[in-house]
Amino acid sequence: MQTRTLGSTGPTVSALGLGLMGMSDLYGPADEAESIATIHAALDAGVTLLDTGDFYGMGHNELLLRDALRARDRGEALISVKFGALRDVDGGWNGVDLRPAAIKNFLAYTLRRLGTDHVDIYRPARITPEIPIEDVVGTLAELVQAGHVRHIGLSEVGAETLRRAVAVHPVADLQIEYSLVARGIEDEILPAARELGVGITAYGVLSRGLISGHWSADRAATDFRAHLPRFTGDNLDRNLALVDSLRRIAEQRGATVAQVAIAWVLSRGADIVPLVGARRRDRLAESLGALDLRLTAEDLAAIEAAVPADAVAGTRYDAFQMSLLDSERGAGRR
Repeated sequence: MQTRTLGSTGPTVSALGLGLMGMSDLYGPADEAESIATIHAALDAGVTLLDTGDFYGMGHNELLLRDALRARDRGEALISVKFGALRDVDGGWNGVDLRPAAIKNFLAYTLRRLGTDHVDIYRPARITPEIPIEDVVGTLAELVQAGHVRHIGLSEVGAETLRRAVAVHPVADLQIEYSLVARGIEDEILPAARELGVGITAYGVLSRGLISGHWSADRAATDFRAHLPRFTGDNLDRNLALVDSLRRIAEQRGATVAQVAIAWVLSRGADIVPLVGARRRDRLAESLGALDLRLTAEDLAAIEAAVPADAVAGTRYDAFQMSLLDSERGAGRR
């Protein structure tokens, strides 16, 4: 397994990480036994970075990961956990709580559910104006000092917020959406992260399956993707036309569309670690194949001609969710 280091202060991890959210939430039913088998297959392949959230399935995802790691060496896995989102009994969303007491409470429950004494990277899933980022990072720094957290991470924050955070305590990585069709970080956020020595863990590298090569125009989204503009109406047709263009390049290289899309993110820099959301072993194996795909300068030019940075139709979340993202404060971000 190839490895990469998260920023100037973070840990060394596998060049691809596994995002576990879909095993518990948002993408419809998942087979628990297959999910655990997929986690085991990832570990056996040398994948060390496992990403979860305490609100994924309202704790189910952490319990699933605990079960998957029960017979494994804890040192095999570098566990990244997001916190802060509030849920209700019906699975709805009730905002974000980043008060110091709430953060410490979230972590206490996470450690119990995971059956471990520390989290490797701990990060707020979203930030809110009510609690300054300095206070959030200050609380996390206390948890690092206590030994319950090894590294601090952030998620979906803009360049200015990232600078303020790093002024309080080193930040290992910024988890943020980055793919061929979500390139908003390139103008300000990615340069700032590099200047500050903060790594990038890129989620949504297949745009929630949209550019995986497995989505089709006759497939209606029945999960949370039904609320995403890129999966609806004319937007979907336009976006799948981009996938068809990408497919032709993939076929010329003897690869799949997903592998080309993941390899493109890998090519953006050694400080970027893509997270793949495979829920099954066959999808994981396909994603891991991207590590063997070496894109030439000609390949990269062809890919970006097939999928120009501004070609995607629709924003990555609906208007309300976009308004909550600190990373989307700039106009025209996608």
